Amino acid sequence: MWYSSASAFVCLFSIFILVLPARAVRTEEQSLVLKYHNGLLLESDFTFNIVWYGKFTPSQRAILIDFVQSLNPTKSSSLPSVASWWKITYNYKNGPSNIHLGKQILDENCSLGKSLKSRDIINLAQKQLPGRNVISAVFTAKDVGVEGFCMSRCGTHGSARAMNQTARFAYVWVGNSETQCPGQCAWPFHQPIYGPQTPPLVAPNGDVGVDGMVINLATVLAGTVTNPFNNGYFQGRPEAPLEAVSACPGVFGGGAYPGYPGKTLRDGPTLSSYNAHGVNGRKYLLPAMWDPTTSACSTLV
Repeated sequence: MWYSSASAFVCLFSIFILVLPARAVRTEEQSLVLKYHNGLLLESDFTFNIVWYGKFTPSQRAILIDFVQSLNPTKSSSLPSVASWWKITYNYKNGPSNIHLGKQILDENCSLGKSLKSRDIINLAQKQLPGRNVISAVFTAKDVGVEGFCMSRCGTHGSARAMNQTARFAYVWVGNSETQCPGQCAWPFHQPIYGPQTPPLVAPNGDVGVDGMVINLATVLAGTVTNPFNNGYFQGRPEAPLEAVSACPGVFGGGAYPGYPGKTLRDGPTLSSYNAHGVNGRKYLLPAMWDPTTSACSTLV
């Protein structure tokens, strides 16, 4: 048994939520409530293991690794920071879920082929000896197809039971959409397939596919810690829930509306758009997250 969420399908033609321009941006929609369904949440320190499936360049891996390491509080990050964005998840629980980078597996030759089913993602995630305090991540390269990729999802999170274990483990998958569907899974860094054709933003790390992966990874990670086993915080049907970030699609800053991601910060030398600082001088664009203390979607700018 396993559960798969389509919460990372952040597309232009999703339902957008209008936000007000403020440092902690709140939506005008008051009916959005993610109900707690009394299930187990991830509330302690976790190890984040990665399977790199297909070929990623060292610079692409560094963008994603630095993002994961930026989630935890650090003195090296200026505000607004990735860590301050992640801190919103603390409001769902009684404390932080600090995520620490663990083991990494490079599967550049694609041991299961280049057309994966959902069960293949689970099999790959199990290679990292999953456990109670482990999140197993699978990142697929730009030439790897995954069941449902681009059609209904850009990434997913779920849970499964490893062999000879009674407890379930949490896993996430995100694909690089650079050559398959950047207009769906890498927006707003690429022209959308449908909807208003506003100019795309410049990706903060210079890689449309991987900067898009960061947005989708942020989405499924927030869903993982707040609804890991399909009985945490969500709105709607359990098989297609609105979760911490997927409840606020298409919103990255104040004044967002369909086709416009909202106000962002701008890097002078590169003209790239971002709203959060990370470690090693990185900049990232992160989606709005629903805050249970305000019952509203909040962004950093």
